[in-house]
Amino acid sequence: MSQAQSTTQGVSKETIFQRADNAELYAGALIPGYSCGATFETQNPYNGQCIGQVEDGNANTVNKAVEAARETFEAGTWADLAPSERKEILLRWHALLVAHTEELAALDCIDGGKPISECLETDLPETLETIAWYAEASDKLFGRIAPTGKDALALIEKEAAGVVGAVLPWNFPALMYAWKVAPALAVGNSVVVKPAEQTSLSAYKMTQLAHQAGVPEGALCLVTGMGESTGQPLGLHADVDVVSFTGSTDVGRLFLQYSAQSNLKNIVLECGGKSPQVIFDDAYDLDTIVDDVLSAAFWNMGENCSCGSRLLVHSSRKTELLTLLKARLPEWVMGDPKDPATKIGPMIEAVHFNKVSGYLATAKAEGAELVYGGSTPSMGAGLFVEPTIFDGVNADMSLFKEEVFGPILAVTAFETEEEALRLANQSDYGLAASIYTADIRRANRAAKAIRAGNVSINCFSEGSIATPFGGYKQSGFGGRDNGLEAFDQYLETKTLWYAN
Repeated sequence: MSQAQSTTQGVSKETIFQRADNAELYAGALIPGYSCGATFETQNPYNGQCIGQVEDGNANTVNKAVEAARETFEAGTWADLAPSERKEILLRWHALLVAHTEELAALDCIDGGKPISECLETDLPETLETIAWYAEASDKLFGRIAPTGKDALALIEKEAAGVVGAVLPWNFPALMYAWKVAPALAVGNSVVVKPAEQTSLSAYKMTQLAHQAGVPEGALCLVTGMGESTGQPLGLHADVDVVSFTGSTDVGRLFLQYSAQSNLKNIVLECGGKSPQVIFDDAYDLDTIVDDVLSAAFWNMGENCSCGSRLLVHSSRKTELLTLLKARLPEWVMGDPKDPATKIGPMIEAVHFNKVSGYLATAKAEGAELVYGGSTPSMGAGLFVEPTIFDGVNADMSLFKEEVFGPILAVTAFETEEEALRLANQSDYGLAASIYTADIRRANRAAKAIRAGNVSINCFSEGSIATPFGGYKQSGFGGRDNGLEAFDQYLETKTLWYAN
C-alpha cells in the first residue's frame, strides 16, 4: 500500500469513525524506499469490529528502518542541522498536528477504546504541548567548561546518541509517541518508532505529518507489528544506541536482556505502578477531593501506570469517604467511546479483560469486601469492567500487591502516620503517590518518606511537561520522560581537553 499524502487540514472525527466502520483505516512501516508487506486486522475494542489493517512487520522491516536511520544520522541530514533549524521544522510539525487534532483524537478513540472527550480534552492537548515544548527547548541546551589550570581548556559537551528505538504502550498512543520522539528528535537523533500493535493508527499519521513538516524520512522511521516480531528485533539490534520503552515491567526486563545479548545499548524503562493515595485524618473537606481520588483510580479505565489503585485512608475518615465515592461514581458512565458522555470505555482486548475481570473473583476469594460495582456488563463486545471498589484489602491480598491496570480500587484503613507510610511503601513499584493532609509539615514528611518518582500533595497529578516523570524500584530504570531531564537519555557526554 502506498503512503497516503497528508493534507494541511485534518479530517473530522465523524469521517474517521465512518472510515473505521468501513474498515478503511491503515498503519504500516514508514521507511525510505520500503514497500509495505503483509497485514493483520486491527479491531475496535468497543464492538470487536475490524476497523482497518496494520502491517505485520518483522526483523527485516526493523533492519531496513535501522539502516535508514543510521545512514541519515551519519550523513548529518538531521543531526548536523543547527538546533534553531531543527526547532523550526519541529514547530512546523506542531502546526500540522494542531490542524489534525480532531483526526488524531478520533484515531486513538476508535483504536484504543478511549473516550473521545478524554482524547480531545486531555491526550491531544498534552501531545501538542509536548511537541512544542521540546521544539522550543532544542536550541537552549548548553555545555559546560570545567575548571582547569591555565595550561588546558576542558569543554563538556552533550551530543546525540545516534539511533533511538522508541517502543510505545497502547494506553496513551499519541501522547507516549510525543513523550519519546520529541526530545529524541530535538537533539538530533534518528528515531525508529514501534507503536503497540493494538494502537498503531495515530503513530502512522503523526509520522506522516513529521515528514511533511520537513523531518527527513530516515530521521524518523516507523515500524508496526507484534512485539515478538518487531519489538524484540529492535531491542536486539546491534546498530541501535538507545531503546526507550514504556509498558509492563515483565517486558521491560526483556529489553534489559536484549541489551545484554547485543551491544549493551542504553535502556530506559517506564514500567508498572501500584500507586497509593494516602488520606490522613486531617485532610481537607473530603467532598472537595473526592473527584481527584476517583480520577486517580478510574481515569483511562484504570489503564494507567500511575493509577492511584490503592486508597489508604485513616479509619476515622473511611466511612465518609466511601459514602462520597459511591455517590459520585454513577457519573462515571460506561458506553461507546465515541459518545462524548462516556467516561469508561472497554478494556483494550480480550486477554487484558480476562486479566482485569479475574481480579474481581480473586479479591472476593481472598476476603475483600465489595462495596461498589464488581460487574462486567455485556455491552458491545463484552470487554467492560464496571468501576469497582473493594474495602478491607490488606497487604497480603493480590489487589494490594499486583498491578491490575483496570478500574478496580483497593481500600485499606490505617491508624497512624507511620502505618500509612509503611503501607504506601509496601510495594515492588514506586511510580507515583498522592497525599491528602492539611498539615504542611506532615505533607513534607510523607512526600520525602514515600519511595516514588512523582508525589502530588492534595491533588492527583503527574506534573507537567516541565517536570520529569518516572519511578523508583520496578517502576522505572535508566532515565525520565518529560522535563529537560528527558534529553539525558538521548544524549552522550563528551569531554574535549585542549592543551594550551
